[in-house]
Amino acid sequence: MFNLNDHPHRRYNPLTREWVLVSPHRTQRPWQGQIERPAQEQRPIHDPQCYLCPGNTRAGGTTNPQYEQTFVFTNDYAALLSESPDGSYNIGGLLHAESERGTCRVVCFSPRHDLTMAEMDVLSITAVVEMWIEQYGEMGAQPLTNYVQIFENRGAMMGASNPHPHGQIWATEHLPLNVARELETQHDYYVEHERTLLADYLKLELEAHERLVCHNNHFVALVPFWAVWPFETMLISRRPAGALSDLDQNERGALADILKQLTTRYDNLFEVSFPYSMGFHQRPTDGGAYPEWHLHAHFYPPLLRSATVRKFMVGFELLAEPQRDITPEQAAERLRSVPEKHYREEEEAT
Repeated sequence: MFNLNDHPHRRYNPLTREWVLVSPHRTQRPWQGQIERPAQEQRPIHDPQCYLCPGNTRAGGTTNPQYEQTFVFTNDYAALLSESPDGSYNIGGLLHAESERGTCRVVCFSPRHDLTMAEMDVLSITAVVEMWIEQYGEMGAQPLTNYVQIFENRGAMMGASNPHPHGQIWATEHLPLNVARELETQHDYYVEHERTLLADYLKLELEAHERLVCHNNHFVALVPFWAVWPFETMLISRRPAGALSDLDQNERGALADILKQLTTRYDNLFEVSFPYSMGFHQRPTDGGAYPEWHLHAHFYPPLLRSATVRKFMVGFELLAEPQRDITPEQAAERLRSVPEKHYREEEEAT
């Protein structure tokens, strides 16, 4: 008899209408081998060479203020420019390009160089949430902006050029590909059911409990049924808010709390500052109502079995479709089972 825990199968992602191949027979249980823990990098509270620390000069020549909480500035080497000329290029529909205008900003989460989000307190993370909300509103109100993408690349493995705790916000003229796909699927579901896709999905997950990682009164972090990356998670608001700006004060504090919980569990999994790319998916900023949009965030970490063993998309995955061995249920159980207190706090206590 077919069993999700034992037999190869494909899982469907209703947000993107894509499939992932799951091969649980290749590893019948989570990795039980030695945890390879690299030497911990000792970072100072303030690094005079860091271009994100308070009071230091950035590569473009601008001096940072002596900020004491969060700090945002336009990226000195932005991928998008608001002054780019409008235009297009099209030859036979096969060679097709369109101009893209926008803005890229950097958000420093903390003045302290030595912290990550997992090591910040909830109050400090709440200040980051408030900054995200402020920037979403400000950047989204710009004439050419139709979408605002808030994200963080954490760790050198994910391409972060600086260990100082920070993220980015890009405002784009067109809807990015992944966002456009999610908009289409959420819209189609809402038209048919008059409920958000993620509200119904979250209800199923709360009933099953198998893939839950952590939760509070307003947010749930879980390993999605269709996860591609080994310890991929999704953070979903219990109430179908469309954007961060829709959250009330209690929900904003709860978001900070769940971010603290989840990133701490990541760090504790292999006792390392866990690399990932994460980002919020919110409704477009073109003035539409979008009742179908349900606020959520994706976390995509590459680590597989230890601090040094990572997953790569190669072979079949590049040429056909994504594949995973450890099941989403096993990944969620491992994340649930790690201590809730950050391992560095435990070390300091001893």
